[in-house]
Amino acid sequence: MDLNTKRNIFSLKLHRAGKMSWIFLLFILVATTLSAQPNKRQKAPSLTRIEFLFDASQSMYGKWQSGAKIDVARLLMNKVLDSLRYIDNIELALRVYGHQKPYPPQDCDDSRLEVPFSKGNISSIQQVLKNLVPKGTTPIAKSLELCGNDFPQSPSRNILILVTDGIEECGGDPCAVSLALQKKGIFLKPFVIGMGIDDSWKKTFDCVGRYFDATNEVTFKQALDVVISQALNSTTMQVNLLDMQHNPTETNVNMTFYDRFSGDIKYNFIHTLNSKGNPDTLVIDPLPIYKIVVHTIPQVSLDSVVLTPGKHTIVGIDAPQGYLTLKFDGASEVKKPLAIIRQRGEMKTLNVQDFNTTEKYIVGKYDLEILTLPRIHLESVDISQSKTTTLQIPRPGMVTLISNNLGYGSIYVEDKGSLRWIYNMDENLNKETIVLQPGKYHVVFRPKNSKESIYTIEKDFSIVSSESNIIILN
Repeated sequence: MDLNTKRNIFSLKLHRAGKMSWIFLLFILVATTLSAQPNKRQKAPSLTRIEFLFDASQSMYGKWQSGAKIDVARLLMNKVLDSLRYIDNIELALRVYGHQKPYPPQDCDDSRLEVPFSKGNISSIQQVLKNLVPKGTTPIAKSLELCGNDFPQSPSRNILILVTDGIEECGGDPCAVSLALQKKGIFLKPFVIGMGIDDSWKKTFDCVGRYFDATNEVTFKQALDVVISQALNSTTMQVNLLDMQHNPTETNVNMTFYDRFSGDIKYNFIHTLNSKGNPDTLVIDPLPIYKIVVHTIPQVSLDSVVLTPGKHTIVGIDAPQGYLTLKFDGASEVKKPLAIIRQRGEMKTLNVQDFNTTEKYIVGKYDLEILTLPRIHLESVDISQSKTTTLQIPRPGMVTLISNNLGYGSIYVEDKGSLRWIYNMDENLNKETIVLQPGKYHVVFRPKNSKESIYTIEKDFSIVSSESNIIILN
């Protein structure tokens, strides 16, 4: 669809929406125009599903402003629905409660999915709203639970909008139900629009979702416009990765955005500094509460990040880093060793780094275990902000052990008057070449065909960098 066609559609929406908020329509026009422009930083928008959970309990016949609450809600809902007719990538549904059985008696199962999710079903929703007759009670918790089954399982961004003039009347716990469904990833934190609700009841909805207090027709319309705008549009944010001086200079590392309630992965961005040296602007869905994990070594994170829809949000995460370079100048035929990197005093492996490479780490102290023979242990290696710590190990030497017979043997180093094992010889070879670090060693060997321990052979030898040694075990 070209830009002129989209503008013509916008004019048609103006005609059908009547007195709908100019600000809201202008927002749609801007969003539509921007969508016609290529944006390499933002993926194509995924499907959004919006379910309206509508209160048609007996109290909706109550007088409110220009008429009954049900009539005011119907009128304004129809205008909002008209504004959604030409929005791409959206599916709608309508569930109603309190409209099937009269009160009294109380029927707490009075909740029904009147219009299932699909595209192009706005006229069906409007027809149902037109014919609603408020009758019954207010089973909010039960209805929220049933909404969890209304959303199809195929991937989408799921939004729930509850429109009500009263609180739970059936003994359920809407807060617990809402939180459980959010944790399962069924839908994002719901929107709740309260129509003329008593002040003493308003706090009961804080834990259910984002509450909007509609004290009159004007604020009800404003609330609907704001909710739809937030449901359909993303906002912007900036992540500052801070160095030791709390300047946003760290960059070029992946950041994973998780939904804090469900644990679902929402975004991955490799952090970037733009042409002006500032952290890049990200386009983000403002509805989830995020946990941001920055995949430095070790990783750092920021929990409970809340975005303000329509406003640019800046968050800072401490991620000061320095460099570790490992050098090895062994001969080309000698396999390069690996180094296990751990935080100081901990056993968990953070990274396994090759020699002759450079890697970034969060500023601090680290213990290294280098997989040479024998292993080299380096403690409290310091990584400083934006500096490179370079470690170089000696060039190894080689020893060739030769025996006339196959046998059992081991190599040791003498450590403070005791022998420390470093290697078991291959009992199926009578000639074996081993790469060792420079130092003094002790070999102990017994032929297989010798059935008495007295035939054990012991020899001392030394290893010098880049030199070979031959030991005859006879």
